[in-house]
Amino acid sequence: MTQTRPKILIVEDDAVAAQAMEQAARDVGAVPTLCGTYDAGLQAAGQGDFAVILFDRMLPGGDGVDAIAKVRAAGSTALVMVVSALGRAQNKIEGLEKGADDYLAKPFDPDELRARLRALLRRKNMVALDNDVIVFGDLEIRMKARTVHVGTTHIAISPKEFKLLSYFASNAGAVVTRMQLLEKVWNLHFDPQTNVVDVHVGRLRRKLENVAGRPIIHTARGEGYIFDPVQVPE
Repeated sequence: MTQTRPKILIVEDDAVAAQAMEQAARDVGAVPTLCGTYDAGLQAAGQGDFAVILFDRMLPGGDGVDAIAKVRAAGSTALVMVVSALGRAQNKIEGLEKGADDYLAKPFDPDELRARLRALLRRKNMVALDNDVIVFGDLEIRMKARTVHVGTTHIAISPKEFKLLSYFASNAGAVVTRMQLLEKVWNLHFDPQTNVVDVHVGRLRRKLENVAGRPIIHTARGEGYIFDPVQVPE
């Protein structure tokens, strides 16, 4: 089955930055659309089914941060990243408080932009069908029944493993540290100096991979783990 490539809208008037953003979008397997003004970006956002929108701030015609509310009001479900030379802490706070899902300061490292785009695409791939069912591609988690399926195959996991999986699912695409898992899954606010986390994560990882045929939980060396059930091109 052919998978539709996600679309990313880039609203940026600087040619060099726009080119770098377009390349980053292609690198993560997305199809980029470029607009150079505030008004053109708003119009495109209302007409296209975009997974992610990248807004500059100092655009001809307006501030990209002010466009976020209008995009949301028009019914767009796209995740929004602001990419701007206005990179001080208060600028970022303003952008996030006005609805941005992420904020990246210029000049940016292309590797960091790609990593952030992948994280947003992972979030977009998570579909909460209702308060009970969460779907990541072919992985389905039913919260009330406490069941897990990959496709039509049921995966038997323990109550602790389900609690672990639920926490991973709520933090998909982000690094989760061992200390976070100890606090949220085991309710321990200190490190007991055991490998209890690694043992449980390893067991859950094997169960998921054996059925899915691909890695689901990845090790972030020296940091913790990343739950990445939907493959995004590197």
